[in-house]
Amino acid sequence: MTRIPSKQQIMDWVADHPDANSKRDIAKAFGVKGAQRIELKRLLKELESDGQLERRRRHYLDAEKLPPVTVLELLAPDGSGDLFAHPLEWRGEGPMPRILYTPRRTDPALGRGERFLARLVEVHGEDHQYEARLMRRISASPHRIVGIFRKDTEGGRIVPIDKGQDKEWRVRADATLGAESGELVQAEQAGPKNRLGLKLARIVDRLGDPSAPRAVSLIAIHQHGIPDEFPDKVIAEAEAQTPATMKGREDLRDLPLVTIDPSDARDHDDAVGAQIEDDGGATIWVAIADVAHYVRPGSALDREAWTRGNSTYFPDRVVPMLPEALSADLCSLHEDQDRPVIAVRMRLDAQGNKISHNFHRGMMNSRASLAYGQAQDAADGKPDAQTKPLLDSVIGPLWHTYGLLRDARARRQPLDLDLPERRIELTPDGRVASVNFRERLDAHRLIEEFMVLANVAAAEELTRRQRPLLFRVHEEPSLEKMEALREVAQASGFTLAKGQVLHTSHLNRLLAQSEGTDFDELINISTLRSMTQAYYHPENFGHFGLALKSYAHFTSPIRRYSDLIVHRALITAHGWGGGRGGTSDGLSEGDMERLSETAIHISETERRSMAAERDTTDRYLAAYLAERVGTEMTGRISGIQRFGAFVRLDETGADGLLPIRDLGREYFHFDPDAQMLIGADTGLEIGIGQRVTVRLTEAVPVTGGLTLELLELEGKALPRGPQKGKRGRAPGRMTTQARLSEVRRAAKRRRKR
Repeated sequence: MTRIPSKQQIMDWVADHPDANSKRDIAKAFGVKGAQRIELKRLLKELESDGQLERRRRHYLDAEKLPPVTVLELLAPDGSGDLFAHPLEWRGEGPMPRILYTPRRTDPALGRGERFLARLVEVHGEDHQYEARLMRRISASPHRIVGIFRKDTEGGRIVPIDKGQDKEWRVRADATLGAESGELVQAEQAGPKNRLGLKLARIVDRLGDPSAPRAVSLIAIHQHGIPDEFPDKVIAEAEAQTPATMKGREDLRDLPLVTIDPSDARDHDDAVGAQIEDDGGATIWVAIADVAHYVRPGSALDREAWTRGNSTYFPDRVVPMLPEALSADLCSLHEDQDRPVIAVRMRLDAQGNKISHNFHRGMMNSRASLAYGQAQDAADGKPDAQTKPLLDSVIGPLWHTYGLLRDARARRQPLDLDLPERRIELTPDGRVASVNFRERLDAHRLIEEFMVLANVAAAEELTRRQRPLLFRVHEEPSLEKMEALREVAQASGFTLAKGQVLHTSHLNRLLAQSEGTDFDELINISTLRSMTQAYYHPENFGHFGLALKSYAHFTSPIRRYSDLIVHRALITAHGWGGGRGGTSDGLSEGDMERLSETAIHISETERRSMAAERDTTDRYLAAYLAERVGTEMTGRISGIQRFGAFVRLDETGADGLLPIRDLGREYFHFDPDAQMLIGADTGLEIGIGQRVTVRLTEAVPVTGGLTLELLELEGKALPRGPQKGKRGRAPGRMTTQARLSEVRRAAKRRRKR
């Protein structure tokens, strides 16, 4: 008769056979059959109740060990750049084991906080207990919040700083991480709602004083999960780079190339030059920093750049895609410094049409690092000591060529939005000194047109050579969004053609109608909102906004990973790769295999950065206006929602909310079709585009929220409806519907006139 195994024998078997540890596996291993299975089941239950084994579904595991397949969450790289992860479930009584994540070359790059299914291998004699291999990516990190911690006897609560969240989160006493009351913290969801209906959270990071001047961008960085510290391994790899040599490069150092950037720019990744030709056309040179030479596929620098996806810009800081040793030095086209570049030479005819192009890998030397205003002054006949010697060789040819490109642009009719860019100026200690709008110069437009043409050339070159790349895609807007824009246009007294294939020229005619009117900014903003969001994709679906059939990003590899991919594709297509250490700097097999994944990832990181930058601007504006609470301001209705109306303030361009609960003394109906709020008693119509006078009643810097009180609508005081709370007959359902119909008919009559 088969002998029943002892508890120790069962424990030893489970430890030695992590992949075969069900009750059936154990019974088969020890030859347990028939009625003996009842005794085996009793032993397994005793081990389970003693905490020596843990039952998961139908398998038994050593409670002090992890299962061979489990879900992990990736931690930030340590000081050596190694990636560790922690298990989502650990029930042992000892310390949580350390798990080293060892990605294969073909594995997708995972970011901090991402969860994945992993196969574990137990190791001995190391500073970690397990090594993990990726089986399947699961999802992003658990829901996280950034908020203000309020301590109490049971732990505390977190008040979210996000304008979209008004529910507090509960923190147990053992999950506060020692945070003090009033401190800014980052937390993640730790369980379902408690008996008070509040979600449970555990604090994962303490961020300090939320009122500190430079906490504004720090809040956005943590709130949106933007990596802002480079691992030591990445820094070391960047600082170990040496300047590129002339090996395998053309000598472009005699070309009259200059950089033109904002006056406070720290990096210069593009240089331009032009030459006027005898036929009235021109030759353009656009030279871009050869980042691919330094950031090789599969390197620590490459993995970190992929994770970040792009640089993120705030008024007080930049979170760069690459370490400063590269972005501000070796890859920056500084004046009078030899720098490696990938350059494109483009030939224009006398009408500004590109008739040919070719790419070069070379070494350049910038004649000058110019600011936009400085270059513009020189073109306007007011050169300074630096630009005067460049008038004939650089400035004159550049502006002549810009004239050709401007004519070609007018024929192409890309979307011609005119949206002033806000500039937030800070004091040395990080407080808002002023809010202005950036001046739009021909120098800005010149660089934009040169960059657009270079991006087109890159897309066409790689398409012609049938090489994989990432296109910059911008699809045409949906019919629903066009109908919404048409409603705004009609409410403002303009027309947008209907019933035909949409072209950017149709939208430009609408923008031209509004130019110089009180509705100028509103129509520009509404047109922008009607657009789809641009994204990256391995397939070419065209660029609607630029009215281009083929477009890719090539001109900013210091700050966009998409451009680095295009550079690598060009290197491979031209056979420029290979060299240093035998490692190719062209497009690797891994790059090509995960091109679709990269496109999705960097499209997401771009949206993440845009949201963080927008939130930071809102918070700075709220901080700037906080001292002006109670002040009357003018603006225009920019949006209508069920809960109220948004107003864009004239002076700062900030958006504030008119809560529907505070609009007059009557009930307001929301009409989504007409985009109006309509008074139930007076019939007062509040719609997009109307001029208003408001009073600022609240400004909350930590959330960026502005609350307004409506004083005048189109220069008139609000009609006095019945006071809220007074008894009286509320309008019946039919009366309300009739009033809405009447308002719509009146709006249509006005539009026809």
